[in-house]
Amino acid sequence: MSASISTDIGTTTPDRIEVRGKDIAADIIGKFDFIDMIWWLVAGRMPEPREKDMLNMFLVTGADHGLTPSAISARLTYLGAPESLQGAVAAGLLGAGDRFLGTIQNAAETFAEFAKELSDDADDRAVDEAARRLIAAHRAAGKPIPGVGHPLHVNGDPRIPALVDVSRRNGYFGRHWRLALALPAVLRAELGRSLPLNAAGGVGAAMADMGLPPQLGRGLALIGRTAGLVAHLLEERERPIGQRIWDLVLRQDSRNVLP
Repeated sequence: MSASISTDIGTTTPDRIEVRGKDIAADIIGKFDFIDMIWWLVAGRMPEPREKDMLNMFLVTGADHGLTPSAISARLTYLGAPESLQGAVAAGLLGAGDRFLGTIQNAAETFAEFAKELSDDADDRAVDEAARRLIAAHRAAGKPIPGVGHPLHVNGDPRIPALVDVSRRNGYFGRHWRLALALPAVLRAELGRSLPLNAAGGVGAAMADMGLPPQLGRGLALIGRTAGLVAHLLEERERPIGQRIWDLVLRQDSRNVLP
């Protein structure tokens, strides 16, 4: 007899659907909001109010910020396959890696590694020293520091103060946030470079201060960005720009063709 295959997350019978032991019809629908459901699925419990506030912040922060590579990928896929909304959304999400969206996971892992010897009330000198160790390690490895730098917000990411405020009011502003915020000043002093903390770095620091698994940061980024991609595709249907983006590529290619 073959071994049974099961999951603790959900089960279905002819007259009942359960998600982590709760009846979806009797206990969940109409009683849970989406944040509740995410946390019930992931953690098997309801979120505390402050956890819920933070999760909401993470999803909202990652939902959209314009014509990003993920949005462009989704729109161009929709241009070629307008019958496949899911394919266009998937195309946008597939670009969530170490440079875009997935940076949250990398930042959380990095801050957790270099802040592990700090206490939340460590003095500024100790925090700056941890930042210097982080920078030196990444320079020696020839790797960029996740969570710092932005091609547009060169004078500071406008989302950081809001992320700090929400983290503070919920009691999740600790050593990881302090390390993250110290990096730009130490980078300027050590290397003479202006690299502001970006939103991925801020969310990564907040997740580390919450003690959440870093990989969850990438997962939440995908969930939040899905909403933005659906919005882009609905707009693409009504006011298409995908063809114009493709036309720009064609014109560029034609200028590079030798006679």
